[in-house]
Amino acid sequence: MKRLSTGLLVALVAFGIGTTSVLAQGTAQAKGNIGPFAPRQVAQDQSGLPPADFGTPPSGEVPILFNDRHVYTKPDRLKENRVLAALVRGNTILIPLRSMFEQMGATVSYDPASRTVDVSKPGSDVKVTVGQPEVVINGESRPLDVPPEIYKGSVVVPVRVISEGMGAYVQWVPDRRIVVVRYIPLAVPTPVPTPVPTPVPTPVPTPVPTPVPTPTPSPVPRNPYEHFVVGDYIFSPKVYNEFSPGNIGKGGSFDARAAAEFPLFGLPWMVEDDYRQWAYPHNPGFVTTIGGDGSTFVPSFTARDTDNDVRLGIKVAAPRIYIGVGYLSRAENYGYPRQNGVGFGAEKLPDLDQPFSIYGSIWYYPTVSGDFDTAKLEARFLKYQVGGTAMLGGSGLFLDLGFLGDSITNKQFMPGNAAHAGGYAGLGIKF
Repeated sequence: MKRLSTGLLVALVAFGIGTTSVLAQGTAQAKGNIGPFAPRQVAQDQSGLPPADFGTPPSGEVPILFNDRHVYTKPDRLKENRVLAALVRGNTILIPLRSMFEQMGATVSYDPASRTVDVSKPGSDVKVTVGQPEVVINGESRPLDVPPEIYKGSVVVPVRVISEGMGAYVQWVPDRRIVVVRYIPLAVPTPVPTPVPTPVPTPVPTPVPTPVPTPTPSPVPRNPYEHFVVGDYIFSPKVYNEFSPGNIGKGGSFDARAAAEFPLFGLPWMVEDDYRQWAYPHNPGFVTTIGGDGSTFVPSFTARDTDNDVRLGIKVAAPRIYIGVGYLSRAENYGYPRQNGVGFGAEKLPDLDQPFSIYGSIWYYPTVSGDFDTAKLEARFLKYQVGGTAMLGGSGLFLDLGFLGDSITNKQFMPGNAAHAGGYAGLGIKF
């Protein structure tokens, strides 16, 4: 008896951990997600043919369902005794792009230079780029919650790409933890189904309340990797040290920063450089000498303290929150030796793909030291900053303002503790 099904059913089993198929008998309602060109579901003829031999389930793997039957050795063999099914990233299910679209009769090509996949079929053209959270369907760009990625040599994409790109019907069965994809080629006329004794009911596309509310994902930035340079003028900074009991700077204080995000080893990283100069007056008088055991008279002059630290961080949370390590170097214009040290910290970079954003950082250097004659100066150094940005239209320029400072604590032979702080404003550009 000829099989009368006109639909290709591909069911991807997700969320399973080392089990066999989770498909079971039942008639529970499920939530559907129908693409813009999705055809209706057609019931399959339950004939009396003997079941086909599709192989043995691989140990510890979740199989793929094809035409309502288990397939353990084809069509998506990844390597011996392993079959690629589905991945889960947050609230998004990822499926193998090439195998799914080729089963639907599409042609798939991959450009390794741009890491772009082009899927073509009469009436449909789909393009995705690995790492870019968007899909281009027939020339129209649409955002994705999770960008495509390469998993064990295969490009995997959100399952929504199939429904919107090829007009498939995507259905989530929560009680069985199964994703079902039904696809009928539009070019093939749908024959009238022969009545069967026990027809399979067509799933109702009306949404059913989900037992556990799914949180709305945050908007995905249009540019996943930012690059920018910014310069700021520090207004009337206040300085405390052996030369200044809280004097106010009159000019020449500024901050300059440059940062870039980039992917490496499949992970998001950032590198940043932060340079600060503090200019302030010293009034004539006695100051504490190095070592803190004496004092000497110093005439009036304009003091300048500078520090520069280079930071390398890895992203730990969205949006753009990093932790990492840094290397600090600082110097003064009143005869002290240059001091250096290694530290660590956390940073929230600005979101320059948004009209307004906030950012901040805190970096701690437990030992910053320099040699002076026979003495070794040592201090603890804490840098902090908090600010906000406002984009100037589509020019790439942005306004930058905030508050920054530092705290320096004597560990050995420094004249005493010190601190710098002040508000700032400036202009930056993103690339």
